[in-house]
Amino acid sequence: MPKIPVVDSHHHLWEIDKFNYSWMPEGSPLSVDYSPEDLAPLITEAGIDYTVVVQAVSSPDEAYWLLDLAERNDFIAGIIGWVDLTDPKVGYILDKLQESQYFKGVRHIWENEPDAAWIVNSGAVNGLQELVRRNLTFDFLAKPPNLPFIPEIMDKVPDMRAVVDHIAKPKIADHLVEPWLTDLRKVASINGIHCKISGMITEADHHNWTANDLRPYVHHVLGLFGTDRIMFGTDWPVCTLAGDYVTVVDTTKSILESLTLEATNDVFGGTANRFYNLNIR
Repeated sequence: MPKIPVVDSHHHLWEIDKFNYSWMPEGSPLSVDYSPEDLAPLITEAGIDYTVVVQAVSSPDEAYWLLDLAERNDFIAGIIGWVDLTDPKVGYILDKLQESQYFKGVRHIWENEPDAAWIVNSGAVNGLQELVRRNLTFDFLAKPPNLPFIPEIMDKVPDMRAVVDHIAKPKIADHLVEPWLTDLRKVASINGIHCKISGMITEADHHNWTANDLRPYVHHVLGLFGTDRIMFGTDWPVCTLAGDYVTVVDTTKSILESLTLEATNDVFGGTANRFYNLNIR
């Protein structure tokens, strides 16, 4: 089996003065610009062919800006933007965004909502149904307290193609597995739900983590989802709080080195290509 293009299914780009990155603490080392020009040499060094850029601002304006960057940078294969899923006119906004071939889906910064059940209590279900009508995807940015509500929303929108970002951010630094594992098992039992092996080192001890801290969590996810529903992502530049781009790629490869070539191709490109309809070869 030939090696297929390698995809980083999850990273960000931002210009600090352009949008309000409200989730970012004041004085954060992340509060500088991160551009395609910054990323290009990193993906070359790490052996990444294509990427998917994920929203970092709760504004459709950011999505339009990211779509423009995709038009001008060959390695960007898809954009995951933000829309107000509770807006009765969300379908109109999705139609405008979908005029670009690079618009693949939507994410909401659910983890920061005061209500852990926001996804079911907010009226977002109508917006999620609009995604399904347009064959668009949804990224669940969830932490362990949010996980119990994913089966509930999937009951309401059973045809939605969805992915759990960052393996739902278990408390790796504290070596905690429950209730994350029990709740993620219920999520994984739902048809069509995928999972990103991403964002792990920033849930570990930023200064002292090792691959062995991450390994048990990755193996749980492998067992629950199977490689045909798992995709790799770096979460750059957020990952730089705990490790550089190449380190994230190499660490993930080392944890997964026992996979077959077919399974490796899935995790490092095939699953993302199919899930997001990236149309890369």
